[in-house]
Amino acid sequence: MSADPVGVARSSVARADLSARPGPALPRWVWPWLLLLPTFVAIGAVAFWPILEGLRLSFTNTSLITRQSDFVGFDNYAGLLSDSRFWNAWGHTVWFTFASTVLETLIGLGMALVLYERFPCRGLVRAAMLVPWAMPTVVTSKMFGWLFDGQNGVVNWILLQLGLIDAKVNWYGDPDTALTTLIIADVWKTAPFMALLLLTGLQTIPKSLTEAARMDGARPWTVFWSIRLPLLMPTLLIAGLFRALDAFRVFDLVYVLIGGGPADSTETLSTLAYKELFSTLEFGYGSTVSTAMFLTEAVLAGILCLWLVRTIRRVT
Repeated sequence: MSADPVGVARSSVARADLSARPGPALPRWVWPWLLLLPTFVAIGAVAFWPILEGLRLSFTNTSLITRQSDFVGFDNYAGLLSDSRFWNAWGHTVWFTFASTVLETLIGLGMALVLYERFPCRGLVRAAMLVPWAMPTVVTSKMFGWLFDGQNGVVNWILLQLGLIDAKVNWYGDPDTALTTLIIADVWKTAPFMALLLLTGLQTIPKSLTEAARMDGARPWTVFWSIRLPLLMPTLLIAGLFRALDAFRVFDLVYVLIGGGPADSTETLSTLAYKELFSTLEFGYGSTVSTAMFLTEAVLAGILCLWLVRTIRRVT
């Protein structure tokens, strides 16, 4: 008995309709997270996983010298609290961060105020201002190594000619001046970056406010202190936050220029962690130093962010 061709055709069309019918649609809020998923995976692979792995290693005595990797709990952290090298590096890092951030903010603010005004070749000066910041840190380190050389440095020659010193100063060989010289090098390199950020903040302040104050007879200092500075404070704090977090993990400038010497007078947490991890191959203790550095920076970021939020609320 032959099949009905019309029925066969109808059943085929019905099956085709069922197979072509789309499944249940995903909610609209799911699609942005799906599109961001590759970014989250990449960030987790290069950022969060190393942090977690470093935290895990800090609870072990992993060493490539002794070939050990046993869980020791908080023994590394207990040893860290009594380690004079760690506290020496911690103090140097905090002082370097504070001094360089304050100086770069003040100098950058002065540069931004000058570059905000109109004068001939202002665009050229603004472009030239960024040259120190754009230079690689290795180049800056070598350049300042020649400038502050204890025997043939230009700085010693200038100071001798001006009569400010009686004998040549061993800038990097003296523990009393080595860290100060590093701060000077960092300020020279990074102050233009702060000036660029603050100049952007100055340009967002309505000119009508300053013009009205000048028409009322306000002096330039009064205009700056009463109008520009309060409105610039959020930008000032954001720039200071970025710079402080960057200065706290300084490594290349110290390592290339002086390597933490002399007598550990310029040792920072980054250089100490590097030496423990890659020189002595003590991965457990080196990870403990890195974790302590990360926690200190997190606390610093939290304090600055809280201060920033309160300042923005007060201004707005």
